[in-house]
Amino acid sequence: METAIFYIAALVAALATLRVVTHVNASHALIYLVVSLLAVAVIFFLLGAPFAAALEVVVYAGAIVVLFLFVVMMLNLGRTSVERERGWLRPGMWIGPAVLAAVLLVSFVFVFWGTDAKTSGEMVGPRAVGIALFGPYIIAVELAGFLLLAALVGAWHLGRRYLEERRGADDFPEEDASPDEAAPEASAEGNA
Repeated sequence: METAIFYIAALVAALATLRVVTHVNASHALIYLVVSLLAVAVIFFLLGAPFAAALEVVVYAGAIVVLFLFVVMMLNLGRTSVERERGWLRPGMWIGPAVLAAVLLVSFVFVFWGTDAKTSGEMVGPRAVGIALFGPYIIAVELAGFLLLAALVGAWHLGRRYLEERRGADDFPEEDASPDEAAPEASAEGNA
């Protein structure tokens, strides 16, 4: 029974990941990413790593995907980005990734069937993971947090500039007008 669940979860993860890469709507692609991450969590659980499965759900499917969804919704790029992504998904654009996938598949098959050595499983508890993350690797964890924050701010800035160029500067008067210039307009609207 566990073998059947493992293969079903692996198939769901592979198909959902394929839809993440090929879907043109970013919000829908993120939903497929959540499905893929949950399927990987099921695989971790079946392999005897319940803590890794819980981390997969909480950290990746929870926090990271919510952050991505927040950025996608905040940028609100609209139909032009969908049309641009449709152009990126033309059949000719798949040659490079297909060659790379074939090379990786061949190397995976060679490594998987070319070695006779068995890996030894070792139970790692939550305390050991916490000590490892916030012990010698605290700088790396903090730098990863700052990197995610910088990516969020950069994406917001680029998306905002794109929207300003697309809509024109007239749609953003609060940034162009000084507080003294904006006050008479507000009082005139209030009196009308």
